Amino acid sequence: MEYLKLLGIAIIVIGFTFKWDTTAVVVVAALATGFLSGMSIPDLLSTLGKSFVDNRMVSLFFLTLPMIGLVETNGLKQVAVNAIQRLKKLTPSRILNLYLLIREVANVFGISLSGQVQFVRPLIQPMVQAAAGANQKLTDKQIELTKARSAAVDNLGNFFAQNLFVASGSVLLIASTMQSLGHKVDTMQIVTASIPIAIVSLVVGMIYNILFDRNFKLKGDKKND
Repeated sequence: MEYLKLLGIAIIVIGFTFKWDTTAVVVVAALATGFLSGMSIPDLLSTLGKSFVDNRMVSLFFLTLPMIGLVETNGLKQVAVNAIQRLKKLTPSRILNLYLLIREVANVFGISLSGQVQFVRPLIQPMVQAAAGANQKLTDKQIELTKARSAAVDNLGNFFAQNLFVASGSVLLIASTMQSLGHKVDTMQIVTASIPIAIVSLVVGMIYNILFDRNFKLKGDKKND
C-alpha cells in the first residue's frame, strides 16, 4: 500500500509524456497523492493552499513579461545592436565570457539578472548576433546558434553558481534536507563545496565560447573566399 502513494509521480510522468494540460496533471497528481496518503479533503486543500502561498514568489516573473515586450517594441534590441556594431573589436566570445563572469559574480551576492526572457533575449543575444555578423552576413542557422549559445551561457552561469550565495533557496534546501537526514551540514559548507564547480564551469564555458567564436570566423573566411 505504501507504493500507491507514489502514484502521483506516475501521473506526472504519463501526463507530461502525452503532453496533457500541465496544470491539470499536477493538480490530479497532488490530489491522488493526498488521498492515497490518507489525508482528508480539508487537510488536502489546506496543504495545497499553503504550498501555493509559500511558493507564490516563483510566479512573479510573469509580471515582467509585459515590460520586456514593451521595451523591445520601443527599440531596446536595436539600441544594443547599434552599440555593438560601433565596437569593432568586440567578438561574440568576449561578450559571452563577460556575461558569464558577471552572471557568476552576481550569484555570489545573491543578485538575480532574471535570466533568459528578461535579460538574454532583449540584450545579450542581439549583442552576440551583431558581433558575429560584423564582418559577414549570418545565415538563419548561424543566427539560431547565437541564440542557443547565449542561452547556454546563461544556464552555465546560473546553474553552476547558484549555490555560491549562502542564503539562496537552493543552499537552504540542501542544508535542511541533509539535516533532516541526520547529516550535520551548514550553509557555508555547501557554498565552499560549490566554489570549485563554479570555477570549472567558468573556465570550460569561456573555452567553449572562444571555440564558438573561431567557428564563426572560419565560416566567414570560407564564405568570403
